[in-house]
Amino acid sequence: MIDWSLLLLLILHPALICVAETPISILGHWTGGFQGQACIPITKELDGWKAHILFSEDVDSLDIWVAVATKISPREYLIENTQYKTQEHIGDRLCFTFIGHGLGDIVPTASVYVEGMDEPVGLNTTHVPTGPTTPPGPTHALHPVRKNYTDALGKSILFYEAQRSGKLPANNRVPWRGDSALNDCVPGGWYDAGDHVKFGLPMASTTTVLLWSILKFKDGYVQSGQLNNAMDQVKWTLDYFLKGWNPQTKQLVAQVGDGRADHSYWGRPEDMTMPRPCQFINETVNGSDIAAETAAALAAGSIAFKENGDAAYSTQLLTAAESLYSFAKTHRGVFKGSATYYSSRDEKDELCMATLWLYRATHNTQYLHDAYDYVEDLWAWALSWDDKKVACQLILYEETHDDRFSKAVVGFMQAWLDGINYTPCGLAWRDMWGANRYAANSAFVALLSAEAGINPSQYRKWAVEQMNYILGDNKHDGGCYSFQIGYGDKYPLQPHHRAASCPDRPANCSFAQLNAPGPSPHVLIGAIVGGPEYNDNYHDLRSDYILNEVATDYNSGFQGALAAIVHLQMTNNFPVTNNKCPCMV
Repeated sequence: MIDWSLLLLLILHPALICVAETPISILGHWTGGFQGQACIPITKELDGWKAHILFSEDVDSLDIWVAVATKISPREYLIENTQYKTQEHIGDRLCFTFIGHGLGDIVPTASVYVEGMDEPVGLNTTHVPTGPTTPPGPTHALHPVRKNYTDALGKSILFYEAQRSGKLPANNRVPWRGDSALNDCVPGGWYDAGDHVKFGLPMASTTTVLLWSILKFKDGYVQSGQLNNAMDQVKWTLDYFLKGWNPQTKQLVAQVGDGRADHSYWGRPEDMTMPRPCQFINETVNGSDIAAETAAALAAGSIAFKENGDAAYSTQLLTAAESLYSFAKTHRGVFKGSATYYSSRDEKDELCMATLWLYRATHNTQYLHDAYDYVEDLWAWALSWDDKKVACQLILYEETHDDRFSKAVVGFMQAWLDGINYTPCGLAWRDMWGANRYAANSAFVALLSAEAGINPSQYRKWAVEQMNYILGDNKHDGGCYSFQIGYGDKYPLQPHHRAASCPDRPANCSFAQLNAPGPSPHVLIGAIVGGPEYNDNYHDLRSDYILNEVATDYNSGFQGALAAIVHLQMTNNFPVTNNKCPCMV
């Protein structure tokens, strides 16, 4: 039987006679747009690349977030690398997601090739079977898919850019996001999750963890071409914290927006009209947990920006961090205003984090002495926005080499290696709310511990296997399913995220989009979803806010672990792994 779509492409593009093509179906489509993903096997070393996407129908425009698209004709687009994604190596896969726009509900066939390469490639649409396939014969051996950790790292940063509130910068890389909440008492910062509240504790905790990864695994960010993007990422919240703290009146903004009112709204952040009240911490309203964690973020930020040549900004951050810690130390007590959503159990771990990052920033031993007053010997349940016990123990061990603290870290890790439930495919499953988040955070702790000389071979192997599970070493949807959106061939299409679920303006967006079938109109690149149930089951359903929620704290340890793994690759310390359900091709 003649493949007329292929024949048409060959007639329109005779150059394809010398370049093997595999035109296949687009991943998803709706009125006015469609979604696809190119995933190209790299067979030659590339330092800079150009790819051509060829369509069987006219396409008005193309949105790509990790490359530059140029329209050559209505049916051909040139895709070129950006500055942070230039090098591709043999065995890698060059993957990028795109949204096409056109008239009506079009479903064009499409193909893609890279200039100078002759491997057959196509737009991967494994979610939409196109017909019966023939299984590989005995001569086609399957091999584990090599993970592209640098690609996942860059995508994670893009997720945080999609969470920005306030006036967006000129270099905004998320085209479907615009200025929002400009009249907040303190503009800026990140929206917490799929909603539009700005919560102080998880935002500060996330920023601290991200800065920790930048400081410890800077070479991983540099190797990935992501250091500048990562510094922009954390500066967005550091600027917000600076604006939110008034040392003269001793007042800190703890939350912007009302959770109940916010959760009664489903729409774009750009379209919000509900009141967005501010909640403050001051001398009469307790909140040393939020104040101390914010001080930790500011202190860690002062180190990072000093190392990267911005002495003036570093000084500004450190000054704010010291005054904020002094306030938190004097006015003890946890914040109760957002108890429904983010209520901390105590403030000792946040105070410990503040002292340790201030000690690292100033070398003032008084801060180290203070840390001993706050650190606990208890094993942490997890590293989370609320529980930093293991982080304090690990940093204190790094600074003092006191075996008391290394024993606490080993106890924490032992509970994760041997005392926790695992899914059949090997994810360390701590809780139904954010299972991927907890596993990734513990992977980050494991990789930091390994760098400190604590069981390096065992912890590195375990950590990389956890990250591999999240990035595709599982059996969901036939295997090779990434829980990071936009990574690989298969990933969640319906995250519980309002902005991503809304069509382009001026189309209306309401609760109808919560239960709308099909992929979200916008790809929330880089976000990791909550993750599977204890038995590896997962449902890609927007209304399932347990398994399909995304949040800024979900990506923090995940991103740090990615930078650490790139560091391991660079230093020839990448472990031999043995995932139970490896992605095979």
